Amino acid sequence: MKIKVNGEEKKIALDQEKALLSKVLSMMGYKPNTIVVELNDLIINSIKWGEVKLKDGDNLEIVSIVGGG
Repeated sequence: MKIKVNGEEKKIALDQEKALLSKVLSMMGYKPNTIVVELNDLIINSIKWGEVKLKDGDNLEIVSIVGGG
């Protein structure tokens, strides 16, 4: 399956049936408590990441949260 992540095309080695957002984010090395995810122009609540299935051609924008003082 091919998706776009922050404007860059990525190949994901998962069947569409198993391509849960939470699993894909984990495979790419993202930590759930440090990012905000937008899927096809909609922000997805992290509580729903385990329910949302990605499809071929989806567009993800992932923003890392950086703290500082």
